Amino acid sequence: MAQGMLEVLLVGAKGLENTDYLCNMDPYAVLVCTSQEQKSSVASGKGSDPEWNETFVFTVSENADNLIIKLLDNDAGTDDDIVGEATIPLDAVYSEGNIPPTVYNVVKDEEYRGEIKIGLTFTPEEARD
Repeated sequence: MAQGMLEVLLVGAKGLENTDYLCNMDPYAVLVCTSQEQKSSVASGKGSDPEWNETFVFTVSENADNLIIKLLDNDAGTDDDIVGEATIPLDAVYSEGNIPPTVYNVVKDEEYRGEIKIGLTFTPEEARD
């Protein structure tokens, strides 16, 4: 199985369900790969179509099958609202090495909630003798 570095380019999202009724939501993403978790910046006031253009790097080993991206709305004073999540299988990036920014569905309660654009690059660890 694959071992090495997984680079994730979080481009942006479109058509997200707005969880704030009075104003634009302030979305951010939590990226989870096995036990590693990283958080994007908050796209303040960007509403349903945020852009981040941020890169995250994960060290991956045998059991990294999927990248999970959870989208949340940053709410001051209350718990952040869950907008939805996307699960991205990593098999293709392991075999191809690079997946250009691609659109994935964001789902909550098995319903479509918008889309997120992610680019992936995998750099295998050098084989050691």
